Amino acid sequence: MPATGVRWASALFAAAVAWALIGCASDPRAGYSTASAYDEEIRSISVRVFENSTYEHGLEVYLTDAIVKEIHRTTPWRVVSEELAETVLSGAVTDVRLRRVSRDRRSGLVQEMAYEVVTDYDWRDRRTGRVLAARRNFRAADAFVPALGVNERIDIGAQGAVEALARDIVASLRTQW
Repeated sequence: MPATGVRWASALFAAAVAWALIGCASDPRAGYSTASAYDEEIRSISVRVFENSTYEHGLEVYLTDAIVKEIHRTTPWRVVSEELAETVLSGAVTDVRLRRVSRDRRSGLVQEMAYEVVTDYDWRDRRTGRVLAARRNFRAADAFVPALGVNERIDIGAQGAVEALARDIVASLRTQW
C-alpha cells in the first residue's frame, strides 16, 4: 500500500475514534455512555418478601423471586441477607385487577383480558437510612386470552405481569437520570 493510502487509512481511523468518543459520555445522565446505569458504589442488596394485601395467595413470593432473578440478571449487585446488605428493597402488593381488553363483536364474550398487579416499594440505604427510590401505585399488566379456542389460563397473565413488574422495579433502581 502506498504511503498516501496508509496516511489516509490512519486519518480515517483517527476520525472514527474521535467521533465515537464525542458521542459517548462518562456519566449515563449526560447522554449515551458505556458506564453502568446502576450505582457502582452499591455492591449488595437485600430483597424482603413483599407483603400482600390482596386475595391472590402466593403472588408476593413469585414477585420477590422474579425481582431477585432480575437483579442477578441485569445489575452488578449481589443479593445477600439483610444483615450483610448495604441496601434493602421492601414493598407490598396492594391490588390485583382483571381488565377486559377486547370483546367479540358477535357474542359479546370477552376475548382478551389483562392481569394487572399494583405495588408500593421503598429502596433504602441501610448505612444512612436514606430512601434511594420509592414508588406508590407502581403497576404492570400482561394480557391473556381466555376465549374459546385458545383457553389460556389466568396464570399466563399473572406470570407475565409479575415478570414485567420485576423488570420495571429493577430498572427503576438505576442511577437517577
